Amino acid sequence: MIPRRWPLPRFAALLALAFGGPLSAQTTAVTLSEAIQLARQARPTVAQARASLRTAEAQVRTSTGAYLPSLNATSSGNTSFSEAPGHFNEVTQQLERGNRSTRSLSFGLSASIDLFTGFGRGADRRAAKAGVHAADASLTDAEYQAGLLATQQFFDALAAQQVVRVRQASVRRAEEQLTLSVAKLKVGSATRSDSLRSLVNLGNARLAEVTAGSNVAGTQAGLGRTLGLDHGVAAADDSTFYHFSLGLDTAALMQEALDHSPSVIAAEANARAARASVTSARAAYWPTLALSGSNNWNGSDANSYQLFANRSLTLGMSWPLFNRFQREQNIATRLGSLDAAEASAADARRNIQASLVTQVAALEAARLRIEITQTSVTAATEDLRVVSERYRVGAATILDVLNSQEALAQAEVDAITSRFDFLKARAQIEALIGHPL
Repeated sequence: MIPRRWPLPRFAALLALAFGGPLSAQTTAVTLSEAIQLARQARPTVAQARASLRTAEAQVRTSTGAYLPSLNATSSGNTSFSEAPGHFNEVTQQLERGNRSTRSLSFGLSASIDLFTGFGRGADRRAAKAGVHAADASLTDAEYQAGLLATQQFFDALAAQQVVRVRQASVRRAEEQLTLSVAKLKVGSATRSDSLRSLVNLGNARLAEVTAGSNVAGTQAGLGRTLGLDHGVAAADDSTFYHFSLGLDTAALMQEALDHSPSVIAAEANARAARASVTSARAAYWPTLALSGSNNWNGSDANSYQLFANRSLTLGMSWPLFNRFQREQNIATRLGSLDAAEASAADARRNIQASLVTQVAALEAARLRIEITQTSVTAATEDLRVVSERYRVGAATILDVLNSQEALAQAEVDAITSRFDFLKARAQIEALIGHPL
């Protein structure tokens, strides 16, 4: 309850001091394109996708290397000592020791090449190439998902910044109304209740301003984290955000999404890799044929380390006729993975279809809300002007003015929400198809 000995203007000043707005930390303003670029560099999911792509590319090199011969070089030195009892040499008439010490050296080169692996090498290479395609599409998808997250948080921060301006305008209107109510009270054309209601309205407006400022701080801090920065980031406004024309060919957009969506491409590539891995597992039923050769040089102190060559060439075949059903187990496991991969690919296409239909509908609904809320703002602005003038001449009550002010503030907030709902729905569609609209 307000003490009666406090004049209304003084209490209003104290209220303004108490609710004068949140403390704002230092922030950096970024554009949307800068935010997307920073997010793609900072997001752990993008870094993981890049690492997966490098691993997949290395797997392709490994599968290609299976067609090349392997080459090994070896060398060794050996010292052996044998202990035996001494014996008498009748020629020299001396006692000789029986212990013996021998030193030897050896060097060698060996090479081998698989001539036939039951078509397993080709299947492994196809699987590796499909893995690269999947990893590359997954990287594109991760980059777009990081960009989508940054875009959504960017628009959340920008919307919060604009709501603050709406709340500040509400505070200015409430201050003007309080001044008018106090002036009418002094001349006796209004009651003290009008001044008290105006004062309460000003307090509520300042509370809404404080809440909006707190929301700005939270959205800017979240945006800064997404961009890999240790401080809050403000969203820089741009006039190009507010072009709300659609002009979308839904059928063509759907076909493009199914053909070029990174998530669909990755899922289908994973299915191809799983299919090739089944072929690779079935290669275990075939024999393998390998050619190997070696050349070794050996010498010892017994012949003054003179090196003697030892060469060999081997053509070998290996055919596991029965390995206790391990081949069958491996094939069954890979067939299960293939079924799961094909189901995931089909589900990815259905998910793209459902998501695209949902986001296109959300985009159209947001566009209609933009038109409606803009009309509501215009109507609420005119209504407040008329009601304020009627109150000034005594033809309307203070409740009429306060209700009209609240309606205008809510219409302005709804207009901001609808605009950014449209922009976020459009960003969702761009993430689904893998390129900007």
